Amino acid sequence: MPFITPNLRLLFSSSSSSSLFPLKLSVPLLSTKPTNRHHSLFTILSYSKRQRSTPFPQQNQRRNRSTFKKEKDKEDHSMEESAKESSFGFNKRRAEGRDKDVHDKKKLQLKVRKLNPINTLSYVQILGTGMDTQDTSPSVLLFFDNQRFIFNAGEGLQRFCTEHKIKLSKVDHIFLSRVCSETAGGLPGLLLTLAGIGDEGLSVNVWGPSDLKYLVDAMKSFIPHAAMVHTHCFGSAPSSDASPLPDSAKSANHIILVDNELAKISAILLKPSCSDGSPVKPGETSVIYVCELPEITGKFDPKKAVALGLKPGPKYRELQSGKSVKSDTLDIMVHPSDVLGPSLPGPLVLLVDCPTESHVLELLSAESLNSYYADFSGDPQCAKTVNCIIHLSPVSVTGTSNYQKWMKRFGSAQHIMAGHEMKNVEIPILKSSARITTRLNYLCPQLFPASGFWSLPHFNTSAAESSASEGPVPSICAENLLKFTLRPLANLGIDRTNIPSLEAPSEITNELLSEVPEVVDAAHQISQFWQGPRELKDDCPMLDNEVMIEEPWLDENRLPNCLDNVRRDDLEIVLLGTGSSQPSKYRNVSSIYVNLFSKGSLLLDCGEGTLGQLKRRYGVEGADSAVRKLRCIWISHIHADHHAGLARILALRRDLLKGVPHEPLLVVGPGPLKRYLDAYERLEDLDMQFLHCRYTREASWNDFEGNGEPVKNLSTPGSPFSTEGLINKTEANLFAKGSCMQSVWKGPGIPVDNNAAFPLLKNLKKVLNEAGLETLISFPVVHCPQAFGFALKAAERINSVGKVIPGWKIVYSGDTRPCPELVEASRGATVLIHEATFEDGMMEEAIAKNHSTTKEAIDVGSSAGVYRIILTHFSQRYPKIPVVDETHMHKTCIAFDLMSINLADLPILPKVLPYFKLLFKDEMPVDESDDVVDAVSAAS
Repeated sequence: MPFITPNLRLLFSSSSSSSLFPLKLSVPLLSTKPTNRHHSLFTILSYSKRQRSTPFPQQNQRRNRSTFKKEKDKEDHSMEESAKESSFGFNKRRAEGRDKDVHDKKKLQLKVRKLNPINTLSYVQILGTGMDTQDTSPSVLLFFDNQRFIFNAGEGLQRFCTEHKIKLSKVDHIFLSRVCSETAGGLPGLLLTLAGIGDEGLSVNVWGPSDLKYLVDAMKSFIPHAAMVHTHCFGSAPSSDASPLPDSAKSANHIILVDNELAKISAILLKPSCSDGSPVKPGETSVIYVCELPEITGKFDPKKAVALGLKPGPKYRELQSGKSVKSDTLDIMVHPSDVLGPSLPGPLVLLVDCPTESHVLELLSAESLNSYYADFSGDPQCAKTVNCIIHLSPVSVTGTSNYQKWMKRFGSAQHIMAGHEMKNVEIPILKSSARITTRLNYLCPQLFPASGFWSLPHFNTSAAESSASEGPVPSICAENLLKFTLRPLANLGIDRTNIPSLEAPSEITNELLSEVPEVVDAAHQISQFWQGPRELKDDCPMLDNEVMIEEPWLDENRLPNCLDNVRRDDLEIVLLGTGSSQPSKYRNVSSIYVNLFSKGSLLLDCGEGTLGQLKRRYGVEGADSAVRKLRCIWISHIHADHHAGLARILALRRDLLKGVPHEPLLVVGPGPLKRYLDAYERLEDLDMQFLHCRYTREASWNDFEGNGEPVKNLSTPGSPFSTEGLINKTEANLFAKGSCMQSVWKGPGIPVDNNAAFPLLKNLKKVLNEAGLETLISFPVVHCPQAFGFALKAAERINSVGKVIPGWKIVYSGDTRPCPELVEASRGATVLIHEATFEDGMMEEAIAKNHSTTKEAIDVGSSAGVYRIILTHFSQRYPKIPVVDETHMHKTCIAFDLMSINLADLPILPKVLPYFKLLFKDEMPVDESDDVVDAVSAAS
């Protein structure tokens, strides 16, 4: 063990740290006594029950005033029933799915806003150019003082708006230029979040071409119907739950969607040219949106008003608002045209999404666009001048001669190229998260490798623009938060004042060194952990008693046998998202990338933004490679923060492997997920096979291994593959027949095609064997109907001297209360990745939501004899680092986004935790949902 300098020794001393650094945590930094006690399952259950009646510690009283307090009041009835029915600390109604979202029982309200078009501020703004990682389509904001319109809602939109304080709660309309994972990946999460605003919840109008009905049908699996009642599709389509537009809103040229005092927004459908006469497939229809502001009224002439017998007063305002009035002294009506100068046409913006060259051919021949061209030769009164065109089309399309020829027809219109440009990745849009990752990289590069994007060459903005301007049509590249002002008219044009500046890693590091000079010493000490031997020996020399007290890990067990001669290319666990509920500035939602290097990889859960996180970790090309080599995706339950990013990952893999021989990707998940995927695949092919989690339970695998071929009459009670057979084979525990949780295991789901299970299990077994894995086990946990945990075990191997080495074992809890199934599955695990949503003083909230506290998570791992515990899925009330009691952290580590844990580094893992505190020594736990409320409000 390397020597610890006096400065760091002071920091780690619980008695002196509070005076040297004002840590705002509710517990000492480290325990004064090493502990290695193991808790029985009885201890865990008793603790859960006992804590329910224990008042919060004094330091946590302020949390009662948080948003969770409001939610807690709604859970009282569920808590009382749960307490009566079971001694186990969990919310039975929630676990059984009987606490359906209150918003599902009523119609969410659309806000009624008072609009004031006179002298209002208005602009269009780029919200993320492909979310800076090129994983999704850019979003565009049309802003007015009292109303907002959003075009496209790709993954990451909530995080972007929270980061940049853009209030999505004021958005009334969302328009999709196409309906696919690229343009709508962030829509499910956004609808759920809006539905959770306040006591009543909010809804928005969602507009899209006829394909929107497929997305709406798919989202029914996990989004309350009330959140989708205001979805509207346009264009020819079969019947759908999405409301079709009335004929009165349609015209020969445009489909009028919105027409109020602020703007008229209409749609022009764009379909690919099919020379072979084949019909247009779902997802191929694109939309050009026309945003037209009302004409600007001419200047009021008071002299003319007086001459027509009007006295100064309210009638002046009525004339300026377009109303005719009676003269005060003359027997005549005075019309606005009598007293106003000539009107000016209102600003006009086009948003164009032309995804393929086949769409370009239709674009060139679209008669509905004729009146917008500068060379229009028709009725002059129909001619309109376009001020700005935002091109959402990819560079491969906009660079073609045909597209450039089309752009020329708009004369002097300002062209903003918002398609994917490598230039846009040099400035991370999630600056708060990028700053923390860069600081962690300085402190511990072994666990926080440099972002794949920092290594990209820097681009010169002016050079990029001049290059674009030298082409046939002058244009500029879109940048994050770039504006085009529409009103006031005097400011019409480009506004760059809000564009984020480039902040190099060196600048962030220099700031860190200035704020926390001790970090230099800390980084050196951490580097020493990777220099010495990893295994603890009985004859390890003791430095002194003080060091022993400060470092409880010195009492840790020896290395488990599975780490004998471990290689760095055996396994790496990358925490892509470590937050719960909705994304925040600092933590994305749940996703874990299990990297087996040359043997492939797996994803455990796949929350919104998973692809973007992969690209931030590995870079664009590295992430593409990671997606190509995925062998399986496992989803724990149907809540959106665990699966909303799945379609985007599957769609990218489909595109990357097009034309390459490959097998469909195996997706293992709960029954409701299959409903979602089946419905979604009507919109776009996801190139996947679905296997229900129940067929990867241990009993199911045993039945599979014992049958060389499919069993006939699989639905017969008692057959190895029947649902009844699976349930009855469950061990005598919480989920056994007759127990209080049996109804959860038998909860609402979908009929499983038993005949399809055998070949899928065979495929999964093949995938596991090729990846050097022995088993993949799912087991039920206590959270919601059909919630599962996960266990993965590697096959045995032979070391360099011919000794048989057991394989490592990873267990992932998913979302759950502590439960016997999880403890049993974790026996002897090398790593347990356990949710720790709440701090220890929030036991009531943990029970109400069927989540775990940090201590409960650690107790589960200790009871099961786990070697290392990784805590994750933290409430967003802990924006940077959660509140934990380090008393029992000798085998535990806190997860951060993009943290990469190599199997070979597990012995070191707990040693690094105290050093992380350096970066957050002045941080107080706050409820970041307050920030989210400003942007979109918090979802439960």
